[in-house]
Amino acid sequence: MKKVMLASLITTIFLLSAASLSAQDKSTDKNILLKTPSCFPLGLPGVNTSIKWVAENIADMSRGSIKIKLYEPGKLVAPLEVLGAVSKGSINSGFSISGYWEGKIPGSSIFSSIPFGPEAPEYLAWMYNGNGRKLYQKMYEDAGYNVHVIPLGLFCPESAGWFIKPIEKASDLKGLNIRFYGLGGKVLQKAGASVSLVPGGEIFPALEKKVIDATEFSMTAIDAMMGFHKIAKYNYYPGWHQQATFFELLINKDVWDQMSTYQKKLLEVMCKAATLNTLSYTESIQASAMSTSQEKHGVKIGYLSKDILNTLETAWESVSADLSEKSPMFKEAWEDLDDFRTKYAIWGKHGFLPRDSKTN
Repeated sequence: MKKVMLASLITTIFLLSAASLSAQDKSTDKNILLKTPSCFPLGLPGVNTSIKWVAENIADMSRGSIKIKLYEPGKLVAPLEVLGAVSKGSINSGFSISGYWEGKIPGSSIFSSIPFGPEAPEYLAWMYNGNGRKLYQKMYEDAGYNVHVIPLGLFCPESAGWFIKPIEKASDLKGLNIRFYGLGGKVLQKAGASVSLVPGGEIFPALEKKVIDATEFSMTAIDAMMGFHKIAKYNYYPGWHQQATFFELLINKDVWDQMSTYQKKLLEVMCKAATLNTLSYTESIQASAMSTSQEKHGVKIGYLSKDILNTLETAWESVSADLSEKSPMFKEAWEDLDDFRTKYAIWGKHGFLPRDSKTN
């Protein structure tokens, strides 16, 4: 009985102390309105799921001390200008992806998606329990940007792309005119393809006019909205270039430093919750999109041959070596991730059932 009474007393004291600290912190919180342009159209499923969820709930969770107002791309600033605008304080936050800054910070895509990189569980492990977060912030600081970065949203794998004609061997890549994003595009160039980064809204007309022979864009459920299946009837997997994709919330560092400890911790926790929510959501909507493409639109779903995947992986090794020579930031992050993956490999190899395993 004495132990129960003591435990009850300790719990009561803890709760009263927490409530007192919360009330005290609230009295000193500075109200923050984060005007947040997204680099992606707000109507796309999955892409903005994370930032929308945080925006819808942060005011209640922060007792009104943090509010987020979202803006469509280009409303406050052009998508490719978000990083610079947040750093300068022209806007105080932005929702983006690190791969958009390749022109400013070569190799920045390592914090969003990596060819032949980790799947979601391993990527999460490195980001939150390895050195990922620390190196992510260090990248922006070393490049001279006055921002605080928080991972916000994690995608399931993308497809390898939509093709007008089938590709069955590595030689089919040579001379192929394809729209492709980021580091994956550099890999395809090494493999002999002709790569261009056609803006999203111009991809369908480019396919229709045969300006390009193939394209990747996003995860299957989003690609379905783009109508690629009307022209490109061959949809290949796996998404070797983006097995998992992180998005980011950028906050002006001066604004971040003005926030209370409570506000910072709350925003960090909510962004992590939203990241896991986005992963589960995007995983849940792909199968139906694939089935519709196949059964309703006559799309032929294929898996890239070992010949093609081996060729692309060899090309990636060359691209990553080139980037390591040109970018100290990439070299540091790549070596750290590679070391993490080497140690993870024994678990990755033994911990999971093979993809074709039948359990019933």
